[in-house]
Amino acid sequence: MIQAQHASTLPNTFLSASRQSAAPFLPMSRQEMQQLGWDACDIIIVTGDAYVDHPSFGMAIIGRLLESQGFKVGIIAQPDWHSADAFKVLGKPRLFFGIAAGNMDSMINRYTADRKIRSDDAYTPGNRAGKRPDRASIVYSQRCREAYKDVPLILGGIEASLRRIAHYDYWQDKVRRSILLDSRADLLLYGNAERAVVEVARRLDAGESIDTLRDIRGTAFVRKDTPEHWMEIDSTRIDRPGKVDKIINPYVNTRDLPQCELENQASTEGEAVEMDAEDEVQILHIEPRMRLDRSKTVIRLPSFEKVSKDPVLYAHASRVLHLETNPGNARALVQLHGDQEVWLNPPPIPLTTAEMDSVFDLPYARVPHPAYGKEEIPAYKMIRFSVNIMRGCFGGCTFCSITEHEGRIIQNRSQQSILREIEQIRDKVPGFTGVISDLGGPTANMYRIACKSPEIEAACRKPSCVFPGICQNLNTDHSALTQLYREARQLKGVKKILIASGLRYDLAVEDPEYVRELVTHHVGGYLKIAPEHTERGPLDKMMKPGIGSYDAFKKMFERFSREAGKDQYLIPYFIAAHPGTTDEDMLNLALWLKRNGFKADQVQAFYPSPMATATTMYHTGRNPLKRLSYKKTAEKVETVKGERQRRLHKAFLRWHDPENWPLLREALKAMGRADLIGAGDAQLIPAEGSEEAASSKRQPQGRGSRGRMLTQHTGLPPRSHKAGKGPQAARGRGKPARKPVQR
Repeated sequence: MIQAQHASTLPNTFLSASRQSAAPFLPMSRQEMQQLGWDACDIIIVTGDAYVDHPSFGMAIIGRLLESQGFKVGIIAQPDWHSADAFKVLGKPRLFFGIAAGNMDSMINRYTADRKIRSDDAYTPGNRAGKRPDRASIVYSQRCREAYKDVPLILGGIEASLRRIAHYDYWQDKVRRSILLDSRADLLLYGNAERAVVEVARRLDAGESIDTLRDIRGTAFVRKDTPEHWMEIDSTRIDRPGKVDKIINPYVNTRDLPQCELENQASTEGEAVEMDAEDEVQILHIEPRMRLDRSKTVIRLPSFEKVSKDPVLYAHASRVLHLETNPGNARALVQLHGDQEVWLNPPPIPLTTAEMDSVFDLPYARVPHPAYGKEEIPAYKMIRFSVNIMRGCFGGCTFCSITEHEGRIIQNRSQQSILREIEQIRDKVPGFTGVISDLGGPTANMYRIACKSPEIEAACRKPSCVFPGICQNLNTDHSALTQLYREARQLKGVKKILIASGLRYDLAVEDPEYVRELVTHHVGGYLKIAPEHTERGPLDKMMKPGIGSYDAFKKMFERFSREAGKDQYLIPYFIAAHPGTTDEDMLNLALWLKRNGFKADQVQAFYPSPMATATTMYHTGRNPLKRLSYKKTAEKVETVKGERQRRLHKAFLRWHDPENWPLLREALKAMGRADLIGAGDAQLIPAEGSEEAASSKRQPQGRGSRGRMLTQHTGLPPRSHKAGKGPQAARGRGKPARKPVQR
């Protein structure tokens, strides 16, 4: 909950808007516009995804929301970007072009973690690759400007969110400018932008110029100078970064209430904040000798030119940005690029439950646009029978982009709205057989979990509520989610509710009744969870709990499975080559996998997405969660960048694959661990010459194999279609080549 004073500049809620008659689909052609009686569109949304009129797709949410405000909204989906012609297909929009690369960053969508072009695209009909350009937001903006040079361009979506300031780009291996400058857009909306886009549309419709829209939260724009009555804090250097508040070190367990209380600025005015030797908090000097109004304060980050050349300053800028993400206390940021100033207003205020309901209750067709005919869109197939029950994540995992985009405050739908959507799926979606494939979101079990105190929540600056331990101010009661599961199961026509979103198991074990409910009724034979690693080194850099939390959940999972008379399996996921991971860490993980009888089918290598804290570690070799310094004694983060070492780390995860044995033998010998080569149970891989025999004799493990962490392709029993007997079939659950949700 955010204090009322922070919402003073918000537009009138979009709940009360009078709706025009909803179109069956937002038009993608002039013919469809004519059928609706339109001469022109007020707003045209350009997207890199196929148009699916479903609330899991950004263009559908924004389009339907603007439609509900009385605006005429058209869609240009996956246009041919080689000329401006495809961007003129709906004519000139009256208010603005809304531009987004799609549900994923276009570079992550097009390239693997090894920088190889993907052969598919789950957001394209027929799963075809190549239907969107690299850096789609930039290319689409250029073409829109060519088509109609005087129409305002508004950037949005996850690609714009994660590239809103100077950022490391993995594919070019360099720091790039803010995407706002490269696209030459007029305004950038970051985060979940419902509130911002409605205000932009209303004010432009009222006759305001795009150049005057400078007071909207969750926006970025180019500004010439600091406005009157604002205080600027200079945070362009490491030694004297101005007042940016004491850094709360996530490695110290801050369970005590005073650590999360409101800041007492008066007591520190004119003094240096002391460094606690135990937690290595950075000393931050206080420049001003006056109380600052946070709503009229802007923090100056190191310039693009400086962060592109200085890894320590890049890490510093990353840390400051992540400190200014709580909408309850965040301040504006400004960063110089050459002679242009990129200004970021504070993050958007989270939607209330009523507003979330309003967004998800809009009249979505819940299917792809008819123009695609019978061509299958894998991302849609995966989510067509699933329901998003919440947004946001307070986990703070450093490799993940969810918090940077959706925020750390959980935004919940009401139980009634969720149940209504299940009924709509039952009644409207073709092919429904009675199985809901997921009730979840960024995580499966953060629904209605929040800080116990609104005042503490609005003032907190910790990067995670659950690392290194669960904060005592966090309410871990899962009863609302348990009740939702029970109510959903009772709906007419619903045979089974499955949970497919990733489970935060360290939270789940705090509520055994929830785990019992989940395991007894909602596991489709196997449950995916993500311990990510077993070793403390990489786990600390990820801000993930130790493997002991996984072990505790596993015991609980197996106990409740036995009590329910079900044969069910945990499928853990792990990351290779994450910053802070050594070859020894991967070896220990491989030995753990073998001891537990787990053979991974797919391997996930660390993917440096823009703006993530782990990406900062990868690029700079520094840890922005701890003290930053130019001194040689400052902590360095070991990073895995070479192709051979990345292959080795992935090979350790697939220790059982004979193709990896030559590389692993060579590495084990170099590490002085040749004792792990041989045929014994305590050894990792067989001696040389075993590959051919292993290839001819390889048989999938069955039920009697040691350990229970198997996958479908390495011994998991076939999923039964009979409820209550063995692993349950997840009917209707399509599986695209990769997850359509970027994390």
